[in-house]
Amino acid sequence: MHPLSFDQFTLGDREAEGASPESWWFVLQGTRLLVSRAGGQPSIPLAADLGGLGISAVDPLYLGIADGRPCRAVEAPAGQAVPDGWSFEQVRSLFGLIGDRFFTAASRALQLLEWERARECGACGELFYPRISPAAIVAVVRADQLLLARARRFPYGFYSVLAGFVEPGETLEQCVQREVREETAVEVKNIRYFASQPWPFPHSLMVAFTADYAGGEIRCQDGEIADARWFAVDHLPALPHRLSVARRLIDHAVADARGPSPIAESTSPEAR
Repeated sequence: MHPLSFDQFTLGDREAEGASPESWWFVLQGTRLLVSRAGGQPSIPLAADLGGLGISAVDPLYLGIADGRPCRAVEAPAGQAVPDGWSFEQVRSLFGLIGDRFFTAASRALQLLEWERARECGACGELFYPRISPAAIVAVVRADQLLLARARRFPYGFYSVLAGFVEPGETLEQCVQREVREETAVEVKNIRYFASQPWPFPHSLMVAFTADYAGGEIRCQDGEIADARWFAVDHLPALPHRLSVARRLIDHAVADARGPSPIAESTSPEAR
């Protein structure tokens, strides 16, 4: 089994009965995950590995069950040394190796270790829960074209869908309309929910939508958007990684704009 690609992962707050005594461990230094590349296949440690790695399993956080085994998370000290063959790597740098369910478990580990499930005020007893900041992202469609933008922080030639954080008192749909208008001066209609994804960099929830073009000419927001344009679905630029909901949203919008293609489906060896 490839440890960075679970077949199943179920979130949990309490230890599940009847689970395997051997557990997966998400050992983190900030946003860096402890990974072994020995044997050519990246993996994370099992409980039996912790002693040899010099990792303390004191006060671990339970994440849930992956492929019948409990998942636990623990934070390593900033100066923690590990044996040859093991290293702390940024979770984002592992995107080409991480499956969706593993990413869900890693996201949970990152966010819980930063805050824990809740913190109690010692003075009044009130509970405070981890902050989660919702952000709306949207694929705007005009016939067979997608509106994509390059933020100033993006590498040259890399484009993605428009996105922004939800403001107080705002619905997700209102956020979609406002962000598209602010960043490109374009108006949208027929906003439709697509999917969501936890995004622990550091504490976001990405909520994805599709929308139809309703009017306006592109005018990029100063200081925020370096470029925005309509791209034909058959001539797209460099796009986000397939693990991200942004890319799944783009792929969905492209397939929808192209319409049914029985010949392409029967001859293509890969599923989108």
